Amino acid sequence: MHGRGRIAVVGCGALGSYYGACLTRAGHDVHFLLRSDYAVVRERGVEIREDGGGFLVRPVAAKAPEEIGACDLVVIGLKTTANGEFSRLIPPLVGANTAVLTLQNGLGSEELLADLLGPERVFGGLCFVALNRVAPGVIHHQAYGRIMLGEFRRPASERAARLAGWFRDGGVPCEVVDNLEQAHWEKLVWNIPFNGVGVAAVAGYKSVLAGRCLEGEWRGECAPTDVLLDGGPWEALVRELMMETIAGARAQGLAVEPSVADVQLERTRVIDSYKASTLIDFERRLPLEVETMFGEPLRRIRAAGVSAPRLTALHALLVELDRRVSGQAGELGPR
Repeated sequence: MHGRGRIAVVGCGALGSYYGACLTRAGHDVHFLLRSDYAVVRERGVEIREDGGGFLVRPVAAKAPEEIGACDLVVIGLKTTANGEFSRLIPPLVGANTAVLTLQNGLGSEELLADLLGPERVFGGLCFVALNRVAPGVIHHQAYGRIMLGEFRRPASERAARLAGWFRDGGVPCEVVDNLEQAHWEKLVWNIPFNGVGVAAVAGYKSVLAGRCLEGEWRGECAPTDVLLDGGPWEALVRELMMETIAGARAQGLAVEPSVADVQLERTRVIDSYKASTLIDFERRLPLEVETMFGEPLRRIRAAGVSAPRLTALHALLVELDRRVSGQAGELGPR
């Protein structure tokens, strides 16, 4: 056991709830900052369902960060669309020696936290996991769970190793990396195509393959991973986006190998029909993580002098679909 810590989880959807539950299982003093699921978690705890088993834990439920107070570790599982809430939610949880670990997708969250709290506090974690929230306080853990954990703009220290040990004590494979930026881009090799093309497919916009946007029509079909890996045009687009992402990372001096695409594809094929988080948000007509997962990577790729026509078209499509979801949901047709 790597010591016992006081931990706050901010953003208790599927991801935050799962990793928070694992830390609770390891014996830490874990507090969930909750809104809609508060009553359920307070009364029944958090249930993790897994094939062939699962577990139930009872973290402390809180409605406001001031109820929790200063912690040793703050774990952020918020969607990046809620990053504007950082200044309200995080400071009351931070004491003299608090580490703040964001498990969010995309790029830019660590920079925001560093500006708010100081870079020395900030850690990032890349999660390779298939999860869905199936009911209030109930998470289905479908596959995987590994975290790659690093420190913001600096090599990993003993502190990172200690935090990784906390996750491993809870049953989570956790690897410490010295180059968090490279790890982000390796994760984007998966996130950009499977989150983005999943939404493009559900919206019926196959014309994005030709670099054009908004020429399809609403069809209402779902596009989980097995549909995208169809051996046809969707899979071709997935691979093309992966290679654009890898080229953009390498142009920035990051050692993201082309073989990462094959590794990510093979890992995904073994998951039984998984819906990526952006697809679920789109189906529920929630704001999409467009800028952190697609816009900011695209801007950095362009700044490195790399052409990314598929990502350019996909980003433009997602910006428009997000606008429609947020402001004019009726345009997308019947649910």
